[in-house]
Amino acid sequence: MEKRNTTKAQQKAVQKYVSNNYDRVVLTLKPKGERDKIKAHADSMGESMNAFINRAISEQVERDKGE
Repeated sequence: MEKRNTTKAQQKAVQKYVSNNYDRVVLTLKPKGERDKIKAHADSMGESMNAFINRAISEQVERDKGE
């Protein structure tokens, strides 16, 4: 895959889009190394770590509603 250089204007546009359309959360994992386990699991499921975490949260929220 060829690496593309992006202009400052493109980077700014992407940042603006993300800030207007997404919530961001900083996640701290404990113990050290947990990130690698989560990433490996997400990869084995054919999804990104971000997609896996979002799916896990959504599924838990749905389960909690049913209690």
